Amino acid sequence: MPMVDIDWLKDHVEVPEGLTYEQLAKDLVKVGLEEEEIHTSQLVGPIVVGYVVDATPEPQKNGKIINWCHVDVGDEYNETDENGNKVPRGIICGAPNMAAGEKVVVTLPGAVLPGDFKIEPRKTYGHISNGMCASERELGLGDNHDGIILLRKYGFTPEEYEALKPGDDAMHLLHLDEPLLEINITPDRGYAFSYRGVAREYHHSTGAAYVDPAVALNGKAPVTQGLPEGTKTDIEVIVEDNNPIHGVIGCDRYYARAVHGFDPASHTPNWMRRRLTRAGMRSISWLWTSPTT
Repeated sequence: MPMVDIDWLKDHVEVPEGLTYEQLAKDLVKVGLEEEEIHTSQLVGPIVVGYVVDATPEPQKNGKIINWCHVDVGDEYNETDENGNKVPRGIICGAPNMAAGEKVVVTLPGAVLPGDFKIEPRKTYGHISNGMCASERELGLGDNHDGIILLRKYGFTPEEYEALKPGDDAMHLLHLDEPLLEINITPDRGYAFSYRGVAREYHHSTGAAYVDPAVALNGKAPVTQGLPEGTKTDIEVIVEDNNPIHGVIGCDRYYARAVHGFDPASHTPNWMRRRLTRAGMRSISWLWTSPTT
């Protein structure tokens, strides 16, 4: 059954500041959208922002190269040396994109990741690794496990990235601590499988201001007279219906848009991938993802 994310719902309907998922469930049940379950986060902190002070590559006998890193995770979480001074944590990381100067997501001892994976200090590759730098898959944010999360490339503005400090709560930063509302949809209300439908029902229940996304998009659509010069017109669409009902063709129109000049290898924006993951879907490529969201 569909999952409802309040942040996504806000795109289509005004919700009060601080709306809880429990209250959202009560509002939706008034219009027949029953609560199936409120899913809480599978993660337990501390999960924080870390600054990689240094990363020393160490080749192994098996041909693998690991990095022995020192990561600043803020005074609250840094280690204490024999003189009582706070020092960065020593962490082993095998990710190929690990580099000094990066801001990363660090799961510290005591944290629990999806699959009940507990983070503890571990002796590995000749060092005590006192935490773990996490990938998207390890945090349940997506399927990417090719490298760790580099916050520099994670959709923050330069000002937002600069403001990130070692020890900042990454659970809140990446919305890892947010629940989801699963609702039960009856067969006659298929429209409620979309955020457009759920937002409209929330409007009916509470009177909150609702903007139909279809109307909003139409208002933003450019008005053109004919096709621009040089437009390719070699796409032919034929609609056939050999058994029309009362003379009416079952599919009386077909909409398509040709897109040129895009990079098929480009990545889906992180905010979009996060939404799809929370909705229970995979992000394959931005070209597939864009119509979905």
